[in-house]
Amino acid sequence: MKQLREMSEREYFAFIGQRPGMFVGKASFHMVTAFLAGYEGHADRHSGPSLLTGLHEWLVARRGRDCNHGWPGQILHIALPQGWENIWDLPPEDEQRAIGVLFELLDAFLAEREATVSARGSE
Repeated sequence: MKQLREMSEREYFAFIGQRPGMFVGKASFHMVTAFLAGYEGHADRHSGPSLLTGLHEWLVARRGRDCNHGWPGQILHIALPQGWENIWDLPPEDEQRAIGVLFELLDAFLAEREATVSARGSE
């Protein structure tokens, strides 16, 4: 297995998605999204590559509509199309579903971004 610092961003987040509780304590959707926001904040502060730039717009296009939620809310709409009663107290099965969909969508987003970068590099 590669060491964490040798992984691409996509590999790193796939690794986190396998065991999110190992990285955030209690594996909840909100803890995972807070972790990702912190990761993004660190990159912004240190002029690193911005992992989540364009994610919200990509999710809106994928979902086919926008609302007043940021990217975490967009993911919840996709993962839980039936809605939810209390966004801060999701039932365990909804938490699991939302976390799984989050990492599936993040992987698809990063894969598309990698393909776009590769295509630009080969021109």
